[in-house]
Amino acid sequence: MRLVLLSLASCLLPSLLAAQRSRPNIILIYADDHAERAIGAYGSSFAKTPNIDRLAAEGMRFSESFVANSICGPARATVLTGLHSHANGKTTNRGGFHDDLPTWATRLQAAGYQTAVVGKWHLQPKPRGFDHWVISSGGYYNPTFITADGRTRKTGYSTELITDEVLRWIKARDTKRPFIAWISHSATHRTWRPSPEHLSDYDDAQIPEPATLFDDYRGRTPAAAAAQMRIARDLFPAYDLKLPVTGKGILDKAAERMLAGLTAEQRTAWDAAYGPKNAAFAKADLSGDALVRWKYQRFIKDYLRCVDAIDDSVGKVRKFLDEQGLLDNTIVIYTSDQGFFLGEHGWYDKRWMYEPSLRTPLIVSWPGVTKPGSVCDAMVQNIDMAPTFLAIAGVDDPPPMHGVSLVPLLRGEHPADWRDSIYYHYHQRDSGRTSHIVAPHYGVRTKRHKLIYFIDLDAYELYDLEKDPEEVHNVFGDPEYAKVKQAMLKRLEAARKRYGDTSK
Repeated sequence: MRLVLLSLASCLLPSLLAAQRSRPNIILIYADDHAERAIGAYGSSFAKTPNIDRLAAEGMRFSESFVANSICGPARATVLTGLHSHANGKTTNRGGFHDDLPTWATRLQAAGYQTAVVGKWHLQPKPRGFDHWVISSGGYYNPTFITADGRTRKTGYSTELITDEVLRWIKARDTKRPFIAWISHSATHRTWRPSPEHLSDYDDAQIPEPATLFDDYRGRTPAAAAAQMRIARDLFPAYDLKLPVTGKGILDKAAERMLAGLTAEQRTAWDAAYGPKNAAFAKADLSGDALVRWKYQRFIKDYLRCVDAIDDSVGKVRKFLDEQGLLDNTIVIYTSDQGFFLGEHGWYDKRWMYEPSLRTPLIVSWPGVTKPGSVCDAMVQNIDMAPTFLAIAGVDDPPPMHGVSLVPLLRGEHPADWRDSIYYHYHQRDSGRTSHIVAPHYGVRTKRHKLIYFIDLDAYELYDLEKDPEEVHNVFGDPEYAKVKQAMLKRLEAARKRYGDTSK
């Protein structure tokens, strides 16, 4: 009898192991405002991202990855629901969210997955569908974390604290069930506060300036010139540029409070890093273009220092999975809520349908499925994240979503009916504000062309991305592009109808 049981067990074991592998674990490492231009695997000549680059070498990098609405809260709602902003209700950072909608968290939880989210949330309701949630109130140093039991302030650096909390949860999980963990970083969001370990990174480097750092916005609609996110004039001395605090103005006082909140050890490291740099700046007495160039270097280096800590986190996650024996059955995804302007058009921030903020990195390592070092050039969007998670988990009755599963692409397949354009809609109106002031707009993008409609201006911009990758020549009124214009207008009308977007 014992031999029979042993024989039966030996027959069942492979199928049981196969069943376990068919429901892999998933880790979503989600940065904030991380531009492709600041990742080595995407061709950056100056960013140091060895761990993210290794993830790309072990998996698949998507070269045509886009968002549906380039702003923090709406991006997260889109990832959760697989729906464009007008359908999930989270059209702006101030807008609501239809919390009763099905999400990948609620569906995977119901399907037996253990679910967790740690870090930035940026949605009004508390997390639903998560067995474990710890929400950061924001900030880089000594953040407050919110749980179902209340608020706790923790000493340390946010990127490290968020990572450690997720890894503790994974280690304490029920090992008999698969898990999905969303590591939601606050970095590299403004204002950029590097960790003590990275305060002096890039000190001896000269980061290349983008070709459009001194863009004059001629030949386009008035929207670009009206935006208030220019490195030259809109970065605040203490808040953004780490210059001495005077205590004058709202953002200067915010910088003062931030510095006051550092521990003695943190403040010592901070002063040691920025004191000599600020003294050298004061002595230089810069003005004009030279001052703009200095501001760019200060901004981009602080941004990259925040990226360095995220890259450390990616390395720490991978090492943990290896040590825990989870590496072969865990999908690791690296992406961001949107891209970011790193001086292109003279800007910082996001929001626009222009390439630097429309694009977002997407790297997926799925052992045994994604071909190591592969690159996929299919057009994908963050609306595809939720249906992808459900497909990976084998949920066979997914709710209606605008996105589609990326699983065929991850397997190296090339579906003939894959989309050949993407739709975008930025809804937020910044009336009464004194920063950003990006005109609401929507549009469509194909592999080669992009059409943007600025709603309140009743004006269009059309770009030939092959001839004009920097997007400085609006050819909407050019007779040479008359046929392209008509074709793109039809695409835009069809996209709004397909997704049911009647909003303005």
